[in-house]
Amino acid sequence: MSPRNTATTHDPHELADRLIPDDELAPGSVEAVTGLPSFAGKMAAFEQAYRTPYSELPHEVQDALVLRRLRQLVNTVRLNPAWRERLEGCGVDGSGPLTFEDWQAVPPADKDTQRDLYMESRPGLVVPIDRGGFEVVASGGTSGGSPLEVVYALRELHDTYRIAGRFLGDYQLAAHFADDGAKWLFTTLADYQMWSSGTMVGGVLQHVPGVNYIGAGPVTAGVLEHMFSYPGQKALMGISAGIAILSDLGAGLKREARESFRVALYGSGVLAHRKRAELKAVYPNLVILSYFAATQAETIGLQLAESDPALTAVPGLHLVEIVDEDGRWVGEDEEGELVVTRLHAHEAPLLRLKLGDRMIRRPALDGIGPRAQRFEFAGRTGDVLHIADSQYSAARAYEAVREDLRLATPVDLDQVAHEIQFVNQREDRAITLMVAVDDVPAMTYMTETALGPYGAHHVFLNALPRSLSLFNQGEANPASIEKTGYRFHLRFVPRSSPEIERTHVGKVPLVRDRG
Repeated sequence: MSPRNTATTHDPHELADRLIPDDELAPGSVEAVTGLPSFAGKMAAFEQAYRTPYSELPHEVQDALVLRRLRQLVNTVRLNPAWRERLEGCGVDGSGPLTFEDWQAVPPADKDTQRDLYMESRPGLVVPIDRGGFEVVASGGTSGGSPLEVVYALRELHDTYRIAGRFLGDYQLAAHFADDGAKWLFTTLADYQMWSSGTMVGGVLQHVPGVNYIGAGPVTAGVLEHMFSYPGQKALMGISAGIAILSDLGAGLKREARESFRVALYGSGVLAHRKRAELKAVYPNLVILSYFAATQAETIGLQLAESDPALTAVPGLHLVEIVDEDGRWVGEDEEGELVVTRLHAHEAPLLRLKLGDRMIRRPALDGIGPRAQRFEFAGRTGDVLHIADSQYSAARAYEAVREDLRLATPVDLDQVAHEIQFVNQREDRAITLMVAVDDVPAMTYMTETALGPYGAHHVFLNALPRSLSLFNQGEANPASIEKTGYRFHLRFVPRSSPEIERTHVGKVPLVRDRG
């Protein structure tokens, strides 16, 4: 990487205006959009002008280009009738946004908006999909239980792979790889995960400079031994369960192979402290870092240091915002909802998408190294049951459990429950469905008599796969859920029981994660 040198005297706003001139700022037709130069090219021009990697440019320099790009995005989507109506309804016209304050007037889009605009007839596309050159990426839509799709232009998708891959290599991996010798980057993402965020993550990993990439898929001890026999240092990305199991799979590896494993990147779920300790006992040189991605964004945030849980956004890839309920930015160290806008999206833009995650906004990185936005994961916005690395719609899970209980017992939960709440004890791997009823002894007696002491657990095992959405139905079955080590319980508690958590306004969240 070239050293930072920002001694040039370019005014960043003048440079941004020159690089995205007025005819590009407001394309006059769909045909003009297909001919727009890439935003990646504008980033490269900024690097050349300042003789500095884009990720290390001062924040005010990056902001000048990003604001110009946001104006271009607004003008581009206004070619689409559905988007034009959406923006005019909140007073956003072709003149703005001139500031980030202006930008925050654009209404955030939720998953329903994404579904309406980018599925079926896909009315939100600026360039129709029959032109070709697109990729569709699918998500299970676990928050609401309905599937989601989003569309990308391949030319811009490949640009983002290169940008994210370079950042990951320079700032997340480089500190843990020696300069000499071969370097390997594996992923154990399974095939069914590759038609989702895994598709995009794989694209990023293939574009990390100076590494050899292998898409291994799920591995056995023998496959891991073979991969780790390659001379050189190694990093591996997988879902958290795929990382956690490496302590067992690698127990028989030779010392040299175990010492060559330098970086583990987990992409979803929670990696328990015990698992971290087990991994480090087997692999003495290992650091364990988070790689935060979603179907709509191949790299949202990367954990750069094991001692700091904060995630760092890749500069120039997305505009990452942490917002309050009105869509306005929260202050530093305040919690809000994650909103992402893809900056590389001429043909298929999606402005200010809420991904369903709660984040704490942290102070931006400044000084030596990358200058980037940072945030810390605070939990899911939607009602989702996280079991290992699978995510189940809690609403669908309740309906499936209720149906099976009604068939096996005299109890219909809809008839007897005042309140229900799933409590997920992640560290203990236990999920309890708490049901507030009038007569606790009677409900307990009827269900236990019909089901036996472990019957509720088996009801959950059989019901949960039915709560997976269309694109995830091959992901789990009763046997695979059993192998996660999770235990499932049904507990009846008195009406208004303090064991059921409530918000300060008295609402009962469907899911509560503890530990």
